[in-house]
Amino acid sequence: MEKQKFKTTITSKHRLFDLHLKETLKYRDLIWLFVKRDFTALYKQTILGPLWAIIQPVLTTFVFSFVFGSIAGLSKYLDIGDPFANPLQYSVPPFLFYMTGTMLFTYFSSNVNKVSKVFLDNRAIMGKVYYPRFVQPIAISISNLIPFVINFVLFLVVWFVFLLTGTTSMSVTWWMFLIPTVVLELMILSVGLGMIISSVTTKYRDLQMLVGFGLQLWQYASPIAYGLTMISTSAKWGKWLMLYTCVNPLTPILTTFRLAMFGFGYYNWIPYVTSWGISLFVFFLGLMLFSKTEKNFMDTI
Repeated sequence: MEKQKFKTTITSKHRLFDLHLKETLKYRDLIWLFVKRDFTALYKQTILGPLWAIIQPVLTTFVFSFVFGSIAGLSKYLDIGDPFANPLQYSVPPFLFYMTGTMLFTYFSSNVNKVSKVFLDNRAIMGKVYYPRFVQPIAISISNLIPFVINFVLFLVVWFVFLLTGTTSMSVTWWMFLIPTVVLELMILSVGLGMIISSVTTKYRDLQMLVGFGLQLWQYASPIAYGLTMISTSAKWGKWLMLYTCVNPLTPILTTFRLAMFGFGYYNWIPYVTSWGISLFVFFLGLMLFSKTEKNFMDTI
């Protein structure tokens, strides 16, 4: 008798590096279905619908401009020239400066928040239907990318207006080709961190309570509301600037994105490469933990 050939084998035993990436690619249609579901559910039963993707970042940018720029007086630290060479070399419109930071960090925090709750939010469907669980972190990162693209288009409109008026020294440079790599790194870092948290929170729910607080601290620890000049001009902290840009992977992401959009800014290949190394390490660590957790999370969740 001829043996039957099975396309999929479901087993409880997996090797540490058995990540099912090839199998995940076969579920492309399911990924797009999840993307459509997540995006539709986000704006379902809302009056303005996808317009909230524009309203929220604009309001956040105005709040940052008023609170940090006007009240806290951090507008003098928004110059993004080389903080080591000449901190007052360039200046940038505060609205655009804050919008780049809020736009990138909103995408980062949305990915971390939603991916960290993958097992908790989808335990009902995961307990009934088999599919590679990595499908959902991918779908979440893509669905969150849609509001990010809408925000980016709005940013380009405002950026183009400032460029035409000639009131700023912004220019179009070849650095713009780095924008896709910056967004890709942000996606890799956020999804990897979210998978690590989701794997741990299946047993320890307390960690989920700290995610929002941790992201808020990370936001203030990153140069979103201020420039690197604020650190470099301090005699006490200036010497730690290089270490700071290497340890916090969001810092090279933000500074490189601003360099690409404004045509000037701070760039150093050491923090940039280090940031990529941290992002890839976090992603593959999260992927391994996620793959290991998906085997028995229904027993502990």
